[in-house]
Parts: sequence; C-alpha cells; structure tokens
Amino acid sequence: MRKRAAVLCGAAVVVAGTFTAVPADASAPQSAPPASAAGVTWKKCGTADYPTLQCASLKVPLDHANPRGRQITLALSRVPHTAKKYQGPLLVNPGGPGGSGLTFAGFIASGLPKAVAAQYDVIGFDPRGVGASKPALNCKPGFFNPVRPDSVPSTPAIERANLERAKSFAAACGRKYASVLPYIDTISAVQDMDSIRRALGAKRINYFGYSYGTYLGAVYAKLFPHQVRRLVLDSIVDPTGVWYDDNLGQDYAFNDRHRALMAWIAKYDATYKLGTDPEKIEAKWYAMRAALAKKPAGGKVGASELEDTYIPGGYYNGYWPYLAEAFAAYVNSKNADPLIDAYENFGAVDASGDNGYSIYASVQCRDASWPRDWRQWQKDNWAVYEKAPFMAWSNAWYNAPCAFWPTGSLKPVNIANGKLPPALLFQATNDAATPYEGGVTVHRLLAGSSLVVEEGGGNHGITLSGNTCLDKYLATYLTDGKVPRGGGEADAVCKALPDPKPLTAKAASTSSRGAALHRLLGARS
Repeated sequence: MRKRAAVLCGAAVVVAGTFTAVPADASAPQSAPPASAAGVTWKKCGTADYPTLQCASLKVPLDHANPRGRQITLALSRVPHTAKKYQGPLLVNPGGPGGSGLTFAGFIASGLPKAVAAQYDVIGFDPRGVGASKPALNCKPGFFNPVRPDSVPSTPAIERANLERAKSFAAACGRKYASVLPYIDTISAVQDMDSIRRALGAKRINYFGYSYGTYLGAVYAKLFPHQVRRLVLDSIVDPTGVWYDDNLGQDYAFNDRHRALMAWIAKYDATYKLGTDPEKIEAKWYAMRAALAKKPAGGKVGASELEDTYIPGGYYNGYWPYLAEAFAAYVNSKNADPLIDAYENFGAVDASGDNGYSIYASVQCRDASWPRDWRQWQKDNWAVYEKAPFMAWSNAWYNAPCAFWPTGSLKPVNIANGKLPPALLFQATNDAATPYEGGVTVHRLLAGSSLVVEEGGGNHGITLSGNTCLDKYLATYLTDGKVPRGGGEADAVCKALPDPKPLTAKAASTSSRGAALHRLLGARS
C-alpha cells in the first residue's frame, strides 16, 4: 500500500476544453424545497463564524428494517441557498467515523465561491450516535486520559495493560449500548442519509465528503444510485481494505510523513538547532519518546501521549512549526512546556473526542470482520513496526477493541458502480490517512468518475484549504457538473502548496482555511 503516483510526474495539467459534458438531468436546476419539508423545521442557530446557519432535527428508525420500531434523532444543519438557480441539497460529511457535521456545513458554504454556494442548501448532519444526535454514544468517558501505558508492547506487562484497556472499552460499549450497537454502522448511516433526502423533499442529493466520508458517500451511491446527482470525494478511503488492512496500510504512510517532518526540521536547522541530518533528528525524536516513557512531561505526556501529539502532523503540515518548536525546546533546553501545550492543542481528547472515538470504534468494528485471535494482531503489527515504527502500535491499540467487539460484523460493501453521473475525486499523492492508491481504486470502481491529484501533497483533506487549482475543479463541477478528462491514472494534476515556514506570528499559522478544515476533520478522521 506504499505505491506512489510516479506516472504523474510527466503528466500535464488538464487544459481548458477537456471536460466531459454531463447528462441534462444531472445539471438541470432543481425545484426549491418547501419552507418546512416533511418532519424538518429549520430554526436559526448561527454562530459568529457562520451567521446564516440553521438547525433542525429528524426522527429516523434505529433499525431501518423495522421502520415502526424505536426511533432515534438526527441533528441537522443548513446554510440555505440564496440564488434563483437552485441545485438542491448538498449533504456534507467531515469523516471519522464519528465526525460532527453541524458546523461543517458552514465551513463548506463559506469556502465555496459565493455564487456556487448560493445555489445549494448546504446540509450538515451529525450521523447516528454523534454529537447532538440522540442517543450520543460515550462508551467510556476519559478513556484517553493520561498517562496511558506505552503503546509499544515491549514487555508482557505492557501488552497486558493495553489489552485490558481495549477489552474494557469494548465491554463498556456492550454494557451501555447493547440495544444500539448493532445499528451503528455505515449502511445504517447511509439509510439515514436517504431519510434526510426524503425529509428535505428532494428527488436526488448532491454529496461532498472527506476521508471516511468518502466511503460513506460511495456506499450511499451504491445503495441509492438513482438518488445521486453529484458526488465529490476528497481524500479517499480504499474500500477494498476496510478496515483492518486499511489501518495497517496507514502505518507505512504515516511513518513516511513523520520522516517528512524530520526532513523539514533539518531544512530549518538555523531555527530549531536539531541538526541537518533527518535520520539523526529522527533518532533524537525517538530518544525523546524513550525519555518520556520513563518520565512523562508534566505528569501527562508520556510515550503514548507524544504519539497522539505528533500524529496530527501526519494529517496536516500546518502543525509542523508548533511540533518542531516543542521538540526543539525539549531536546535543546530541557523545557517541556511547549510540548505540554502541543499535547493540549493537538493530542488531548475531550468529551466530544470521547464521543467521536465511541462512534469510530462502533462503526469500524461493526462494518467488517476483524481478527479475533490476538496472535494475528501481534504478527501483523510487529511486522509493520519493524519497517514503520512511528504509528504502528498506537494505531493497533486505537483499533484493538474490534478484536473483542460485542456485536457481529457485516460484510464490506462493494462500491463498484456504473449507474452514477460523473463523480469528482480528489487525492494527494502523499496522504497518510488515506493513502494514494485508495483514490486510484475508487476512480476505477466508479465508472465515469474523474480523479484530480495533488502531486506532492501530503495533507489529508485538500480542497477548500488554499489550493486554488483544486478548488477551480470543484467549483466548476458544482456549478455545471463538468469534470476534467485526461489520459492515464489521473484526469488532472495540481501542484501541492509549499510546506510552511517556521513560526513568525502564531496567528498567521492558526487562522488559515487549512487549519480550520483540519480542526473540523479531527485528529483521526
């Protein structure tokens, strides 16, 4: 799963005129929805950032096979269309599984060109069990409180401690939510999406999802192909590896991104004074990890918490200057305060994070089968660790409750589809969370889709975060449904944005669209 888009290096950026026309019914304006569609009454809930945001709730069956049975509540949000030309609802999802989509609607609407956003009702939603939807799951509050056992099971005692944590989390979910867990899965969430469509009075929906949201959208398109008008997928899950194999594949890609951070620090030795050899800088990072395993910084940043702090750097390089400063202060000045601050900002898990993780585990453990024999996990993860140690065991323990999950599992959905209008896919070549080959695979499986690649990009979630080349393709598609067509693996190629520079004014690094997007996508989207 470590293949990269070598073929793209000689590819030309797709030029004007190489766009595919869309079927007439896929680009035709839609009828405006009634002010209050069936079961959905919108109320103002604007924020300082998103003043036009509206909120509503919708009852759906816990079990869609028993529509008259127990009902649960979905929380919805909307930024309403303002243009005369109305293109229908645009459902948006930030991933996870477990990501809240309520303020995400505001982010998407504000990030698109005004003339484009004005043509859509941008609809956010908290998937079942998430956030403001009810019931909201929180299996074991404080599960990630520091200091946790070292993630690397270098002794039987450390391995037992981590195993007990994983077993206890699965057992707690089973005790608290026995009647709910069998219905927390991607297929049920997709059926909820179609309930939202019907409640909005829409014949078809437009959909825009990031990360896990790409799998959610692809499964919706598979189960409800004739209800899809437009489909945008950004940072694409490989649907052939859900979920055990995909997580193993992530480990190699995150190791590569961590090494990219080390090389970036070496480039700015004048600032960080950690050396000019990336391998030696990496050795210093692992020495810092070993020291924290023995003596956690501030009583809260041990080895596992250090990993939690630096893993977000694999998602978004905008965090690199902060992570580099914390690393340098600890090594060069024996000052752990910046490291503790970085943990609080990037690694610590609050109540919403507890909820998000509960849904993450519930969906992934239910969606597909996982090895129930721990010896298989040992064999596979030690093999990964030998080549890619940065996140191997941290990721293993994050998913380990699935080895003991109290429900049975479903079969992954084959998302291959020849019944859709052209879909638009976005993928960075060096994305760690959803490695590049996932985008290539889905491009192949969705007939008529187009793949736009960010060559050399390593961030996870690449549209609406500053790359105008990518955003032009997105805006064109949402305006008239046209997609680029090229030869070979990708239909269009955009250059990646440059890596950040060391901090000069912190406000400049934390107020960007990219930073806002990655706060909404979450730490392990």
